Amino acid sequence: MHYSPGINSLLPLFYVGWADSVLSPSEMKIIRQHVDAMDFLSFADKKQLIKWTDQSNPPSEETYKEWLADIHAGAMKLDLDKKLSLVQLGINIAKNTSKSDDNQIWDSPKVKASIEGLEMALGVDNQLSKVAFYTTIKPEDDTQIEDIAGFDTKKIQAILDGKFAEHKNRTKKLIMDPFFEIPYDLREKDALRNLILKQCKELGKQGFGALAFPEEYGGENSPGASTAVFETMALGNISLLIKFGVQFGLFGGAVLQLGTKKHHDKYLTETGSLGLAGCFAMTETGHGSNVRDLETTATYNPEDQTITIHSPTHTAGKEYIGNALHSKMAAVFTQLKVGEQNHGIHAILVPLRDEKHQELPGITVKDNGYKMGLNGVDNGRIWFDQVKVPVENLLDKYGGIDAEGNYQSSIKKESKRFFTMLGALVGGRVSVALGSNTAAKKALDIAIKYALKRRQFDSLNETTETLILDYPSHQKRLFPLVAKSYALSFALESLRDKFIEQYNHTDKREVETLAAGLKSYASWHATATIQECREACGGKGYLAENEFADLKADTDIFTTFEGDNHVLLQLVAKALLTDFKQEFNDGGFMAVARHVMKRVGTSVTDLNPITVRNTNAEHILSYDFLDSAFEFRQQKLLFTLSDRMRNFLKKKLHPSEIFLRVQNHMITLALAQVEQYIYKEFKAKVRAMPKDAEKDALETMLKTYSLDAILRDNGWFLENDFLTGEKSKAIRRVQNSLYRKIRPLAASYVDAFGIPKVLRRAEIVKEV
Repeated sequence: MHYSPGINSLLPLFYVGWADSVLSPSEMKIIRQHVDAMDFLSFADKKQLIKWTDQSNPPSEETYKEWLADIHAGAMKLDLDKKLSLVQLGINIAKNTSKSDDNQIWDSPKVKASIEGLEMALGVDNQLSKVAFYTTIKPEDDTQIEDIAGFDTKKIQAILDGKFAEHKNRTKKLIMDPFFEIPYDLREKDALRNLILKQCKELGKQGFGALAFPEEYGGENSPGASTAVFETMALGNISLLIKFGVQFGLFGGAVLQLGTKKHHDKYLTETGSLGLAGCFAMTETGHGSNVRDLETTATYNPEDQTITIHSPTHTAGKEYIGNALHSKMAAVFTQLKVGEQNHGIHAILVPLRDEKHQELPGITVKDNGYKMGLNGVDNGRIWFDQVKVPVENLLDKYGGIDAEGNYQSSIKKESKRFFTMLGALVGGRVSVALGSNTAAKKALDIAIKYALKRRQFDSLNETTETLILDYPSHQKRLFPLVAKSYALSFALESLRDKFIEQYNHTDKREVETLAAGLKSYASWHATATIQECREACGGKGYLAENEFADLKADTDIFTTFEGDNHVLLQLVAKALLTDFKQEFNDGGFMAVARHVMKRVGTSVTDLNPITVRNTNAEHILSYDFLDSAFEFRQQKLLFTLSDRMRNFLKKKLHPSEIFLRVQNHMITLALAQVEQYIYKEFKAKVRAMPKDAEKDALETMLKTYSLDAILRDNGWFLENDFLTGEKSKAIRRVQNSLYRKIRPLAASYVDAFGIPKVLRRAEIVKEV
């Protein structure tokens, strides 16, 4: 045995407590208080146990092995099949490793109560912790959580959590800690900002901020893990989420993705721990979505090898910059001028404040003040008045200035260099899309749970009032949104996979296009869902204590963050047109033939009179029908858009005028493309699953999402003769039958989102 009986009595709790490699500040404080109060422990025992609670020096892998060895050795005479509680198991191990005279200590109710207090304080007094422990020490046993009627929510949650489940669980565990709780009545911006900054620093200490960074700078070289943490943090305070994203994702991402080794060595470690607070200064008052025409200048000075940063006009001021009030440095996006030539947009690191946090000469920062939401984020405006920085501060991965003062870039074309640079920063768009869906899930969790307890008006048995979720109108309001969140989960997981795959590629066009579309769709989904859920909870939903007020105010800006949604959808449409044109250029005559045959096929097959009028439920729920609906809409919109543009070109219209004439058509096409992508990814996931209750549950969500998408665009399908009026009515009837199928499983569907009760702070569902 490696340890004393006293330590052995607590080993099961310590093993489970450290199992996910994270102990929060409050947990460490609790452990130390409980350990100090345990009079059955020796001074040496207490010292050792407290040493193991040091987050900066966590137990090593060798220590874990020693713990496991002692647990196995102490449990040799015990019947592990009885699945004793972790407290009782620890006490029995202590008995087996004690002198017989000491057994009276371990039989003491006071000792057991003391250990149970620690178990409860650590939050490991539950079936899941017990199952996790016994699965580890006796893996040959089939220890499982008891199945839930209908389908197993834990299995669905595991599917939704995907490959980054461990990081998501670690994040939940951390933000569940009281240290990260924000009082609802804390509305004064400066106090709120300071609390958020303190919390963000703790996230940095825990290593969450550096996850995307290389290991030599304290990270895991895992951009996917970083997005998973951001996605999960949206279950907590959104101001903290955005502060986290600005510091580690935007500022840190700019240094990592646009800088080179000299910048990484100098700044990344401090950035990842928030030792160096930074901001991402791109947007200007006069230029938001139009990054290419930013006004801020960066002029190279060959005489002293410096660069002068300057805001030539008031509208050149950097606007709405997160972290502006707390930052020591900014990644400033400017027009780089070397000699007489403007080389386009480049990012430069510009110090903002001195060691006493006073603004440096030439720097002016003004607070944006109170906003609709996110008042825990210190947004500000920044101007530069002839501010000089060393040439080394130029983030020169894609373009720099050599020792002779000449501009050098491996990408000769300025436009390609610009889009390559922006593509390197696509992670922000991916993260906002993921966070948006999480916020929508949280709103749905509250609204569904409330609808399962709130009664209104007489029911059929006349003794109790009707649950509001039993009303078809309530189901129609909420169930399609639940289905859409499920659908988005799989599409966004696919986006994350592509983002990881192309992370180190120079050409990220596929990810950029996909991220632009899904970010738009997911953020609009969050905005609409939170509003619908607020209304579904009536006046209770309007109270700040029930979370919708902050969810609504804090996420509304997601439709603008990382690019205005309408602008982003035009990028999606342009990419589709480019691919369409490329297919013709590469394929020659055969491409034209394929195009004609596709259009003929569409008119013959999809618009077959029998198919158009088929109102059979089996047909409506078939993949053949759903495939054809999404394909027909996307292809018809693409073909007609390309035809319109070609006709306008023949009439010699200016490209700008053509763009204005087809702008709405482009946005409609982009939305059709996004919904088709979501459908295909969801369908692929479901069809790959084995036949079981979980597959059936997800297939119901898939069919609900698909029919809802068709019904929401019912007018277009009717206008283009894909549906008749009778078939449209039939689809509505089938959709209502799906709602009835979902109703008994509604709680399970939102439980599978995996939102801990501690993070569901809405008072109206606390007892649920």
